[in-house]
Amino acid sequence: MQPLASPMQSSMSGISGTGQSLPGGQREKFSADELAIVLSNYDIGIIESIVEYPRGSRRAPKLLITSEQGKFLLKRRARGKDEVYKVAFSHSVQLFLASKQFPLPHLIGTRKDNSSMLQWRGSVYELFEYIAGQHYPHTLEATFEAGRVLGLYHKLLGDFQSQWQPPESSYHNQPSVLQGIKQIGASLVADNEAGQRVVAELERMYREASERVEELGISNWPRQYVHADWHPGNMLFRDNHVVAVIDYDSARQLPRVVDVGNGALQFSIIAGSEDPAKWPDYLDEARYRRFVRGYDEVMLLSSAEVKAIPFLMVEALVAEAVLPIAMTGSFGQKEGMPFLQMIERKATWMMQSAQRLSGLLES
Repeated sequence: MQPLASPMQSSMSGISGTGQSLPGGQREKFSADELAIVLSNYDIGIIESIVEYPRGSRRAPKLLITSEQGKFLLKRRARGKDEVYKVAFSHSVQLFLASKQFPLPHLIGTRKDNSSMLQWRGSVYELFEYIAGQHYPHTLEATFEAGRVLGLYHKLLGDFQSQWQPPESSYHNQPSVLQGIKQIGASLVADNEAGQRVVAELERMYREASERVEELGISNWPRQYVHADWHPGNMLFRDNHVVAVIDYDSARQLPRVVDVGNGALQFSIIAGSEDPAKWPDYLDEARYRRFVRGYDEVMLLSSAEVKAIPFLMVEALVAEAVLPIAMTGSFGQKEGMPFLQMIERKATWMMQSAQRLSGLLES
């Protein structure tokens, strides 16, 4: 196959209306005529089966397609994630990484102009090769590998240049997080004294963590292309090895440690039963250390970056919980207030343990 053309060379058809948007939190689906027309733009041979692939955002429908040429994943971008220039930037990152043999599903070009994206009736579509893999197995070996591959991601993109302007915001020192906390305080827990205390503590810890990271010098650290959504759900494993990293929609330019802090949180946090009140305050310190050690095998972190990681983890934890709860009153299927109480416990433990946690990495 020829190298994929620039994603901006695809058709700019502006006819409106596509697919089926379903109420009540159900997943959006492809309509029959939409599917027929979209697939006709790809040369993947005779199709043997098409099944829904109900993972990821409910607003971004996906289909697993089996044809005589193999297995493919068709995706329609969710509204708000389908701005053409943002998609073009994301694709430029993926195409560069693919050229460096980084483990990711390759984009499939369109039949007509070999473009990495298809635009039809106001929507944006992507077709990827399908890579079979397993969920994160929670082993130390897999955790080390997740950190190592993040280091590889950063190292490879050190030479990357894009013609598209990337976003630069993150969970660190983000005004929208503080606005979300205030919104929760004014609505969800307006008449709840215990809830007000939780919200006040979350705001205090988020501000303090942000200040500590700023004091360490993050504003002066180099910015580079990062993934910005490095968590177990965006990786496929096989025998404790990462066989594919997916979802580059959040790629942007930030100090690399913002990625490392979020990854360290995501790969060490301990959940549990359906009841967040039963989740422990502490994190899995063995996995925490192993993730950062994996990263250090490829890209060495400075002492200041190591000291920033626990505080960035607090910021990431608070941001991830606050923003959806401020918008919907809940975190997925979990009630907002009990979930925030659990977040407050975990954030408190991390703030109190920050010096020891950074010490574990320095040792």
